[in-house]
Amino acid sequence: MKQSQPSNKTDALVIGGGLVGMSIAYGLALLGRKVSVLDEGDDAFRAARGNFGLLWVQGKGYGNAAYASWTREAVALWPRLDALLREDTGIEVHLRQPGGLQLCLSEAEMADESGRLAWLREAMDGDYPYELWDPAELKARVPGIGPQVVGACFSPMDGHVNPLKLLRALHAACQKRGVTLDGGVRVEGIDEHAGGFDVRAGDRRWSADQLVLAAGLGNRPLGAMLGMTVPVRPNRGQILVTERLRPFLDYPTTYVRQTDEGTVQLGDSLEDAGFDDRTSSEVLAAIAARGVQCFPHLADVQMVRAWGALRVLSADGFPIYEAAHHSPGAFVVTCHSGVTLAAAHALRLAPWIAGVVEEPAIEPFNLARFNGAVEVPYAH
Repeated sequence: MKQSQPSNKTDALVIGGGLVGMSIAYGLALLGRKVSVLDEGDDAFRAARGNFGLLWVQGKGYGNAAYASWTREAVALWPRLDALLREDTGIEVHLRQPGGLQLCLSEAEMADESGRLAWLREAMDGDYPYELWDPAELKARVPGIGPQVVGACFSPMDGHVNPLKLLRALHAACQKRGVTLDGGVRVEGIDEHAGGFDVRAGDRRWSADQLVLAAGLGNRPLGAMLGMTVPVRPNRGQILVTERLRPFLDYPTTYVRQTDEGTVQLGDSLEDAGFDDRTSSEVLAAIAARGVQCFPHLADVQMVRAWGALRVLSADGFPIYEAAHHSPGAFVVTCHSGVTLAAAHALRLAPWIAGVVEEPAIEPFNLARFNGAVEVPYAH
C-alpha cells in the first residue's frame, strides 16, 4: 500500500493561487507568517485572465454603501501595495490613477449613471467626488472620442494596472517572502482537528493552523467540505486586444483601456454562460462595435487576441468575507474585483486573518446575509 506523504505544517494555508489568494498570502507573509499556497494550476478557471485591469470605485456600491466605502479604501491603499511589490520584486505593475470615465452612448445611459453617482454621494454624506462631462468637455479632454458619445461620468478615484504583471509580481513577492507554492493541486478533502486543519489531495497532505479558501468558483465545493454554503456562480466576460498603438487614451474607461504596452483592450461583456469560458463571435462583434462607437479610429486597427474568462460572482454580487464560526481558523474570501480590492486584501484582510488587528468594516459581507436561503445553480 502506498504511504501518504508526511504533512507539511504551516501557519496559514491558502487554497487558490489567483489574485485574491496571492494577495492574502502576500499580506500574511509581510507579517512574518509561514504561508503555503495550493493552486489547481492551468486547469483552473483563471479569473485574472479576463480581468480588465481597472481600479474602479465609480458606481460600485450602488445600493450598498458599505461596499462603496470598502472599494474606496482599497483603491486608496494601492500606492502602498505598489511600493511594496516594487521593493520586493522590482516589477512594475504600471499603477496609474488619473481618474476614470464611464462613457455613455445615450441620454438614458447618462441619466442612469449620474443617478447612481448621486445616490452614492448622498450615501457617503457628500464625500464622493465625481464630475459629469458634456460632449464639448469630453472632446476637449479626450481627443478622438466618437460623436455618438453623449457624455461621460468622471471619477478622480479610479485608475488601472496591468493585471497579468500584478499576478506575476504577487507570485515573485510571495516567493521572496518565503511563501511555498504547490501547483497542480486539486483539493479532495479538508479535515478539522484541535490543532487546525489537514488538507488532502491524492496521497499528499498539508497541515496548517489557519485555512483561507480563496479559490474563486472553487470556494463552493471547498466550503461544503467545512459545512458551509458559499453561493458563488460564474459570469463570463470576453475581451478583445488590438495591435500596439500610439498613446491616445489617458484615462481608463469601462469599455476601452489602453495598456502600458500600447495595446487596447475592449470589453465589458457580462454573460450567464455557466462554466463555458469560450469566446463567441456575436459577443465579440458587439464589443468591437461599441469600442468603435467610442473611438472611431479603432475601426482601422488589427485585433490580435480575443479570450473569454469566468469571473466570480456571489449571489448578490458583493464580496464574501467569512470567519467560519463552526470551523475556527478557517476563512472564506471571494470577490468579483480581485484587482481593485487587492490592496485591501493584502493590507487589511490579511492582518485581520493573522489576528494582529480588529476586524475591518466587512461584517456586511459575511455569509449570514444569505440566511441559508440562497441557491445558486452549480453544474461543472
